[in-house]
This record gives sequence, structure tokens and C-alpha cells, in this order.
Amino acid sequence: MLEGLYKVNNLEVVDNSITANVFINKDHIIFKGHFPDNPVMPGVCMMQIIKGLTEDFVEKKLFMQSANNIKFMAIINPFNTPELELKLEVIETDEGYRVKNISKFEDTIALKSTTNFIVK
Repeated sequence: MLEGLYKVNNLEVVDNSITANVFINKDHIIFKGHFPDNPVMPGVCMMQIIKGLTEDFVEKKLFMQSANNIKFMAIINPFNTPELELKLEVIETDEGYRVKNISKFEDTIALKSTTNFIVK
């Protein structure tokens, strides 16, 4: 369902930190239902992008075990702000990985979260 939703334009990895510049496809079908006259990036899609970037980094399939401190701070409208920057700090734990995220467009922070993933 999320195929074609976003494209990673640039990816930088330094130690356990990832910075990804992502372009959102404003014409993706998901925006026709969320919401037709005022498209908004669903929060669950943002969490899926974070999971996908983390899976690519650790080269393992992951399952979200828990998430806390999730703060949606600004609406992401793909017509107004299609380019996002996601900064992830990936910390290996005994059970899997803890990922601290800050996602923003321009100078506006849209999402802050901490997510725990276990290996599938």
C-alpha cells in the first residue's frame, strides 16, 4: 500500500546516525482518502518510513514493539512541503533497536519519536 509513497533522495550515515532526505509523492493514492481536499501525511505512514529506513540500516526485518514520546508537531501536506528530512539515531539494545527520530520540513519539526523495534 505504501509503495511509491516516498523516495529517498539522499541518505547519509555516520556511525549510528542516519539523515535521510525524503520526497513525498503528492499523487499517491493514500492522499485521496486522507484527506481529499486537504491532504495530510498519516502518522502511521511516517512511522513506517522510520521503520523502513531503520531496516535498511540494520539489514534486518523489524517489528515495532513499542513507541513512546511520539509528538506530531506539524501537519505534513505533500503539496506544500513534499521534502522531509528525517534524522534517526539507532541504538542497539538487548531486544533489538531503539530509534530516536526527528522529522522536519524546512525549519519546522513535524515529528519527534522514540520507537523500540525487535527483529522479526
